[in-house]
Amino acid sequence: MLIYSFIKGTQAYDAFIEGGEKGLKTVFAIFPALVAILSLSAMLNASGAVEYISGLLAPVCKLFHIPEEILPLAIIRPMSGGGSIGLLSQLVRDYGAESRIARMACILCASTETTFYTIMVYFKKTKVKYTKRVLTAAIFGDLVGILCASILS
Repeated sequence: MLIYSFIKGTQAYDAFIEGGEKGLKTVFAIFPALVAILSLSAMLNASGAVEYISGLLAPVCKLFHIPEEILPLAIIRPMSGGGSIGLLSQLVRDYGAESRIARMACILCASTETTFYTIMVYFKKTKVKYTKRVLTAAIFGDLVGILCASILS
């Protein structure tokens, strides 16, 4: 980068400092949304809501041959990447890396997105207010990812 900067005739240090300032402004702009979604994810886990929702969805999942053990991962994944990776590692540890549950969990994590996190962070930064269509399409994409994980595993 220093050689490129020298060839272009730009001040590398000044550009670095300017980029750092812009990066910090972005962090401060998205920080409230980030705290909100991470708090929501932690509260859902701590309150037992994830287990309750999993229990409600269990009969539907049996229709699609989705193991109940995957449901907490499918619920947390749209909200928290770190939380979902923690659940994934627990599933792999508990059921073994070669089990259907572990394979399905890996496919689910690889084929779905942290939907709510992404929408909150990116739309907060771009100041987009109307997210209804994006949210509908993203949730549909996550559902397709879950179904594909079931089929492929």
